[in-house]
Amino acid sequence: MFKTVIFLFCSNLFMTFAWYGHLKNLNHKPLMFVIICSWGIAFFEYVLQVPANRIGFQYYSLGQLKIMQEVITMIVFAGFAIFYMKQPLKLNFLWAGLCMVGAVYFMFRDALPHQ
Repeated sequence: MFKTVIFLFCSNLFMTFAWYGHLKNLNHKPLMFVIICSWGIAFFEYVLQVPANRIGFQYYSLGQLKIMQEVITMIVFAGFAIFYMKQPLKLNFLWAGLCMVGAVYFMFRDALPHQ
């Protein structure tokens, strides 16, 4: 189960750089070049994402896997935005995170022990 989270985290690092990294480093390059570079980076995302979902589906429902991926994406994106893109940390990250906590609760509440 922990392997799923590690793979999802690593795949999201690649995904975030594939989708947004070019905004900092390749802004002056031709669009087709940037697209091809992003595809190359995204390949490694899929190399990790697909096994993560196959492994995780043995333990989690499809909805649970999806919300895990979304939470991990937001964590990775927040770190990327702050540390790599030098964007200011704003309260919006907190509010979005709290909404995600609610989504996690609803996706996992059937798996919680009932009293």
